[in-house]
Amino acid sequence: MQDLTKGNPTKVILMFAIPLMIGNMVQQLYNISDTLIVGQTLGVQSLAAVGATGSIQFLVMGFVQGFSSGMAITTAQRFGAQDYRGVRAAYAASIVAALIMSAILTVVSLVFLDMLLHVMQTPAAIYDQSKLFISVILAGTVMTMGYNVIANTLRAVGDSKAPLYYLIIGMVVNISVELLLIVKFHWGVEGAATATVFAQFVTIAFSYWHISRFTDALRLSWSDFKLRKGDLKRQFKSGVPMGFQQSIIAIGAVTLAAAVNTLGTNAVAANTAASKVDQISTSMLMAFGVAMATYTAQNYGAGKFSRILVGVKKSLTMSISVSVVLGLIEVIFGRDLVSLFVGAGQHEVMDLAQEFFWANGPFYFILSTLFILRYTLQGLGDVRTPTLAGMGEMVMRSVTAFSLVVWFGFFGASLANPLAWLGSLLFLIPAWFAMVRKLKEADSVA
Repeated sequence: MQDLTKGNPTKVILMFAIPLMIGNMVQQLYNISDTLIVGQTLGVQSLAAVGATGSIQFLVMGFVQGFSSGMAITTAQRFGAQDYRGVRAAYAASIVAALIMSAILTVVSLVFLDMLLHVMQTPAAIYDQSKLFISVILAGTVMTMGYNVIANTLRAVGDSKAPLYYLIIGMVVNISVELLLIVKFHWGVEGAATATVFAQFVTIAFSYWHISRFTDALRLSWSDFKLRKGDLKRQFKSGVPMGFQQSIIAIGAVTLAAAVNTLGTNAVAANTAASKVDQISTSMLMAFGVAMATYTAQNYGAGKFSRILVGVKKSLTMSISVSVVLGLIEVIFGRDLVSLFVGAGQHEVMDLAQEFFWANGPFYFILSTLFILRYTLQGLGDVRTPTLAGMGEMVMRSVTAFSLVVWFGFFGASLANPLAWLGSLLFLIPAWFAMVRKLKEADSVA
């Protein structure tokens, strides 16, 4: 565990963010391993089938990640205030809330799956494989929820290393089982999805063992599940808006995928492969934001308001610097990176993927700013503004995807991402400046 209310803000944030950064990259490797193994062993059509479901995964799993991270804010604030009984109560309530929400998400997503695939205009040639792959993933929603709840709770008390260690174990399991099921037993895309769900189960088992053995502040007894009045309601109140925010953003991604699907299988494959590379970069930038959510929540609970403002300035400097480097790497080495997924002979796919990198990489500094401001506001308990920002992002991405694809084809659809980030900042920047004034007033009173 780590107390983020003490020490040099730059060093504290960076040391907390580095394991998050690596962990986010490893998390992306779950999906990348699916894409890489499927693309190399089953072909471009199966690759497109897996890729065509990416937005649906983002829609459901994005809600899971947002919901679990929202619940962890209460835990972090109580840890910062040194209310350890409250920490355990918040953790127990989050487990109960997670089980309820997992059941709801699984049923609803599977019932409306066909409708979503049709709305996204999934090509007929890959429809059956796409449905099979995503059905298995959605059936394992409780596994995704379980890992995210435990990981976010550990981070809330300042432990960003343990989730990384067990995520790496899960990734190794994922790759091993996936190769076994696809190459040895010929399960096809179903094998890729099954391996992912099983690996998530392994990460839950190891993470829970770690808490039971090493994290006293989170070691629960049956009495902790005797929830006090309002405990469960508080977790839903914190988690649902943040989950909804992520799903709103995902709806825009679904719309973007629908626009890309109109351009044919090569465009879908290019978007799939390029998006996997893009997700590694964005996950690294997101690490700074996630670190700021915990840093902000702990310091807010401790009443150290000026320290929050210093942390935001330092994290913006670090995050924007990293974003410039990542953008350059994608623009310069994009084709080489994409060839890992589709093979050296797929020239049209690689050409389209390079257009994606030109449209996104140079504008990562906008995304890095978005992450810092959004997660900081969430750490302060503001769920309204990030939700509005998510709506702005969704609208901008949806409108620009279909309008620009008509004029500029695949490059136009790819431009929808940076334009969506700008749409989000239109809400975040004014809200942040208003929050700065409040924090300065609160600090002067304290």
